[in-house]
Formats: sequence, C-alpha cells, structure tokens
Amino acid sequence: MKRLARPVTTSSFRSPLFALANDVVEHDAARDPMFATASGIAGYDHLLTDFSPTLRPDDIAHLTETIAAVVALVPLDDIDRVGQALMVERLQSRLDLLVSGESSRVFSVVTSPVAEIRQVFEIMDTSDVAVLTERLSAVRGALDSWKLTLDTLRATGELPAQRHVRGVAQQARTYGNGSYEAFVHQVIDQPNDALLAAARDADAANVDLASWMEDSLVASAPSRDAVGAERYTQWAQYFTGASLDLHELYEWGYADLRRIVSRMFDIAAVVAPEATTLVEVAAVLDADPARIMYGTDALLEKMKTFTQGAIEALDGTYFDMDERIRFCDARLAPDGGSLAPYYIAPSEDLSRPGTTWFPTNGQTEFRWWHHASTWYHEGVPGHHLQCAVSVIEHERQSRFHRLEAWCSGYGEGWALYAERLMQELGFFSDIADEFGHLCDQGLRAARVVVDIGMHLELPVPAGFWPLGSLGDVSGQTWTAEMAVLVLEELTLQSHDMAVSEVDRYLGWPGQAISYKVGERVWLRAREDAKVRLGEAFSLRAFHNYALKLGPMGLDPFAAEMRRWDGR
Repeated sequence: MKRLARPVTTSSFRSPLFALANDVVEHDAARDPMFATASGIAGYDHLLTDFSPTLRPDDIAHLTETIAAVVALVPLDDIDRVGQALMVERLQSRLDLLVSGESSRVFSVVTSPVAEIRQVFEIMDTSDVAVLTERLSAVRGALDSWKLTLDTLRATGELPAQRHVRGVAQQARTYGNGSYEAFVHQVIDQPNDALLAAARDADAANVDLASWMEDSLVASAPSRDAVGAERYTQWAQYFTGASLDLHELYEWGYADLRRIVSRMFDIAAVVAPEATTLVEVAAVLDADPARIMYGTDALLEKMKTFTQGAIEALDGTYFDMDERIRFCDARLAPDGGSLAPYYIAPSEDLSRPGTTWFPTNGQTEFRWWHHASTWYHEGVPGHHLQCAVSVIEHERQSRFHRLEAWCSGYGEGWALYAERLMQELGFFSDIADEFGHLCDQGLRAARVVVDIGMHLELPVPAGFWPLGSLGDVSGQTWTAEMAVLVLEELTLQSHDMAVSEVDRYLGWPGQAISYKVGERVWLRAREDAKVRLGEAFSLRAFHNYALKLGPMGLDPFAAEMRRWDGR
C-alpha cells in the first residue's frame, strides 16, 4: 500500500495542515472506494472496498505515520489548532480500534459490509452503465474478502454474538432475493445482458454468503451478548470523544427517563383519559383517521414538505442557511436493514443533496405523530443542517474535518438537541406531536440505561416500572428481553422496531448512548454561554458558530465552546 507522503503546501491550501488533511482524504478514498462514493469523490464508483484482514497491518502503519505527521505540524492560527486537535483525536480513536481488532469484530445488521455494499448502490451515479456493471460484478469479490476476515475472527474466537451473525446472514439472504436485479430495473430502463448478469451474480453472492454464515459461523459464535466494561469503554470513547463515568451516566439516564415518562402520562390524561398505560394512549392516537397517511407517495411528500417548512421557519431567525443547502431530499430505504430512519450527507460537490431515508418495512399506512420529532432530528435543524454546513465550510474546516471527522456524540447529540430546540420554540403545537417527541426523547434516555445495563450486565434500578409478563424486574441483571419491553411499553416502539433497536445496541456497543451524552454537552454549552455572555448571548450566533466549528469529540468540543466570545 502506498504510504502517505509529507505534503508540500501550495496555493491550493491555506496551511500545511489543510494540505496534509487533503492527502489523508485522497488516500482513504483510494483505500475505501465506498467512502469515496459517499463523499462524492470521483473516480472510484466502479470499485468496492477490500474487507480482507491482509490490509490491516498496512492500515495500522499508515495511521501511525499520519498521526505523527499531524502532531509534528505547527498550527498557523486557531483554525489550524482546532483542526489539528480533532484530526489527532479522531485518527487515534480509529487506530485504537484497528490495533485492538475491535473495528473488525463488531458488526450487525446496522453496520457491516453486507449493508454498506447494498447502500452504496443507492447513492452512486448510475448513469454510466459500464461503471455500474463493473461495480455490481465486484460484489462477490468484496463479500469474499469479508469472509476472510470472518474466518480469522472464528479462528481467534472473536466473532460477535450469534444474534448478529444470524442477523447479517438473514440480511444477506434478503438482499440476495432479487434486490440487486430489482435495483437495476429501477434505475435503468432497458438493462443489457451484461448488467443483468452482474446484478444476478450480486444477488447470488449474497445468498452464498448467507448460507456460508449459517452453516459455518453461527455455531462458532458466542451466545453471550454483553461485550463487558473494557470493550464497551473503548467503543464509548470512540463514539463520544469523551471520557465517561459509565455508572454516573447510567443513573443519570434513568433519572431522565423517569422525567420524560412522567410528562407522557400528563399528556395521556388529556388525549386519552381512560387509558391506564402509554401503549393504550398510542393506540388511541393511531386509531384517529385524521392522523393516517396512506401510501408511500403521501409519506415522501410529507417528509419533503415538513423539512422545507422547517427551513422556511428557522432560516434567518435561529440559523443562517446557505442557499446551496436549503433543500433536503427524502427517499425510501432499501428493505432488509435496520428499521430506524437515517440521513446521508450531501456529496462533496453538492451534486447529490443531503437525504433522509425512511425504512417502511412493507408498511403502507403511516402516522406522522410518530415521526415529526424524528424528521427534525434527521432533517432540519438536525443532521441536514449540521452535515451540510460542514460540507460547505471549506475555509474553516479541512477536507478531513468535513468528510471524515464525524463523531456520533457531536452529531447525534446535535440532532437530539435539535428536537429539544423545536419543542422549546413551540413547534409541537399538536399535543400528539409532543407526545411523539417525548417517545423519541424517552427512547434515547432508555438507550443509556439498557445499553450500559446490558453490556456491563448491571442490575435494573430499584423501583423500575413493571415490564409486561416479567413484572417487577428491579435488581435483576439486564437482558435483551427486558430491553425490548422497555422500548415497547415506555417509548412506544412497535415490537419489530424494539427488537431491531435492541439488536442494534448489542451489535454496536456505546453508540446508543452518544445521543443523550451529546445532547447533554450541547445543552451545557448553551447554558454556560448564556451565563458567561449575558445580554451579548445570541441563540442564532451560538448555533451558527457551533455548527461552523464542525464535528469533533465531545471533550474538545466542550473546551472550544468555553472559548467562544459570542461572535
């Protein structure tokens, strides 16, 4: 593998740091063509990423050299100082996961080569049939390269729990059931024989992988779901960029969940006074014909107009939005993945807009009170505003900063803060929408409790709500069954969604807590600024400055916001 050369500053870059950051992105695009496609970097759409373990030593060596090169640079100014600190923190966290092997051994239906390969076809330019054919022809090789890593994990006894091996195998089987061929027919009016053959081979490759995983891997995978405190701490550090007291966080999450559920019961007394459970309240709202949307066309139109309405209401008052990013698209997610909605940022050149994705799971009826808060989270003022601002901030953020410095604590924390902000600004005027918002807030608080509880095998807090047929579980060690019931009964997730969510937490340790952890840091930064600046504080200026600062770990973000002078 070609090693990173020390850059030579040219007029194209504001500083040696920005030149080095550009070299890192170019290297990573060549190493990971799927990252290149997601970022809008041209020249790699015919390729897929190599997931084999043979490249790991080179990856470790390259990251080690890169970190040393970043540390050796002398920042020219505050922009460089921020950029240097975040590069070191993000690259070091990536290196730590590589060295420990964690980056290979953690996978699930949310994040694995199976899902990532399928998704990349949804966001690539499909106008060049030859390029599309070549990439489809590469699916089998990419999956085979991952099989080598899975074989290594089996040999070293480091496979994830059986639920994740089975889940990804089923996901591959779902994709292999004609998904790639259907995609080709969707994007190409009259596909030629070579393109169809490549798509069918991609389908067959997924089925072959599914069979191999079921026959060869499941029996070798452990049944225990928990990863334990040591592994969990490393992942939590990666996802938040913060040093955390997990036991303090566990207690805080439980207290916040109690606060949220209490308010939900206050609303229940208004909208469904006869109800005795939150589930019954949701059933009353779901049965209201005025709240039902029929068909995916209506859903897509609602998502687009809802986000555009938020843009019109907020721009110029609470934020300043660049004209280039005042549109956010909405699309239906490919079947077979997680059931949670998600967002993908614009391409680097803005030729592909930022997009929200809705997994329908075969449904044709939708209740918007479930999703209003989520679309503030995924769209505006949530991920779209945050990520799109970062894409266009060329003067303040290096190319690495804009394309590779994503930190879940900062990003998901902002998006959850965005939901809270819309409540504070009075956008949940429909009490049912506020109820849905509280469901989402409760979900994120519950994540803190059940994610830490399951992975660290902690006892359920004393005085916890009775859970369905399990009754009083106080003092018992957390299980997946308990976590599913918490999400169903207290945050009103459907059974399928609750199961999907808990599988996600168990397969992505430490990510689920990043939302609430990040929101807490954003709220503290705002309150600290209000106290420090007094009458000079402007909410609009706070938002603009913090978003232009760009993604980074929560500890360095909090430190930077303490330096903010209000301008």
